[in-house]
Amino acid sequence: MTNKEKAKPSGSAVFMYWVIGITATIAAVSLSLYHTDTYTTRWIFWTGFVCFTIMYHLWMRIIMGNVTKLWNLTYTGRWFQEKRFEKKLYKILRVKKWKKSALTYNPELYNVKERTMTQIADATAKAETDHWINVLISFSTLLFALVWGHPWLLLISAVAAALFDSQFIVIQRYNRPRLQRLIEKESFRQSRRVASKTL
Repeated sequence: MTNKEKAKPSGSAVFMYWVIGITATIAAVSLSLYHTDTYTTRWIFWTGFVCFTIMYHLWMRIIMGNVTKLWNLTYTGRWFQEKRFEKKLYKILRVKKWKKSALTYNPELYNVKERTMTQIADATAKAETDHWINVLISFSTLLFALVWGHPWLLLISAVAAALFDSQFIVIQRYNRPRLQRLIEKESFRQSRRVASKTL
């Protein structure tokens, strides 16, 4: 299975779709009642406001995740290489202890039994790109302040969403150098086997 092939939705993905559907429905009903002056209590506005924000954050992440499938992203790109400060940073953050408890949208993309190390490393590059885009998208919610006001609340939700995505960026960048070492070892073994056959 290649990066561009669609993996079977995980439990996390299905949960996201359900949350999007539920929050979109609640937001549409609540805000319609409020803006048509049918039911103008404060709680109906806040219910719609919060549900719309949640729906927007999740929906945009799914959309951009599908957009980046069209890009040719590989782990060998300069941006995806480990920087000098990263090892020290990840020790301070204790990434090794908590990374396995993080949610995975498409776990099949990291299945070592069905995919090569190169494919998995490329999947980390794609996932990292998705989450960097998500960080930027998080702050686009501030534009809704032009309609509904409450910029500080939108800023809080944007920062929270950006921090949530940041953990996945850290995980991908933590795992990739280890995958690269495995790829290099496998490449070395293959070159030795080829050399031995030619002798």
